[in-house]
Amino acid sequence: MSITPSQSRAARGLLDWSQQKLADRSNLSQSTIRDFEKGRRVPSVNNLAAIRSALEVAGVEFIPENGGGAGARLRK
Repeated sequence: MSITPSQSRAARGLLDWSQQKLADRSNLSQSTIRDFEKGRRVPSVNNLAAIRSALEVAGVEFIPENGGGAGARLRK
């Protein structure tokens, strides 16, 4: 499952992470994170997986689109 730019921003907010911290944790550049979250470009499949993985390892759970919109929350 892919994640959306808004899910990435929400997940960072839940963790109180900057774009730089997410970049560091996912081994990507800050510009990759910034451009993705601003909707300027879609990262490669591998880079998107790295973003998602870094956030999930930190405790984020992604909520799929279910009519109410996709989201993110911290695991219990």
